[in-house]
Amino acid sequence: MLNKISGNFFIDERGKILFNNELDLSEIKRMYIIENKDLDIIRAWQGHQIEKRWFIAIKGKFLIKLVKIDDFQNPSDSVNYVTFELDSNNLEAILIEPGYASSIQALDIDSRLLVFSNYKIGEVEDNFKFNPTQWK
Repeated sequence: MLNKISGNFFIDERGKILFNNELDLSEIKRMYIIENKDLDIIRAWQGHQIEKRWFIAIKGKFLIKLVKIDDFQNPSDSVNYVTFELDSNNLEAILIEPGYASSIQALDIDSRLLVFSNYKIGEVEDNFKFNPTQWK
């Protein structure tokens, strides 16, 4: 299951506050930021059987494609992906449940994607990389 969690913002004479009051971060154990070198880079396809991840664009925009993996050892070529666009102007988040692989592409120069995980590095062996052109 995939879940897009809407954020929002408030503006007054002092400036702007971006917020996401629906985002529950109680499971988070680590975080990192992805910043692609240029707009042609597509980080495709990396998946996790047991790890949850949360994606939030904190600068710029990202195109995120997600595919539900039917078999992590020999995935089918016929599965379809879903597409999300994350924009830092509204602080939306995507919760990616276990069982999905992702493709990540920046749509603006110098975009930054904040990623949260519910496992620490080395806590589980759960990193699967698939052919970048498998699901086009």
